[in-house]
Amino acid sequence: MYKYRLTEEVGSKEKWQQSRIDAFDGLEARLENVKKLLRQGKLETIKYYRENPDSYAVVKGTDLIGDYINDIETLLKGE
Repeated sequence: MYKYRLTEEVGSKEKWQQSRIDAFDGLEARLENVKKLLRQGKLETIKYYRENPDSYAVVKGTDLIGDYINDIETLLKGE
């Protein structure tokens, strides 16, 4: 009976580890979407400033986005 439980735990652990690895694929896909959204945001900002040349308005919060990206980089570097 102990051997059966051990095998079951190993299989479960392998599935869990694979799910952790597979999560990176989902994150990479989301980052590709973020890249598209950044491009769109840049185009919207360019359009807005062309239409409002005297404006100091923040069209997209690039400072906050940059802070989030810094946090992601820090997490991935393990700092």
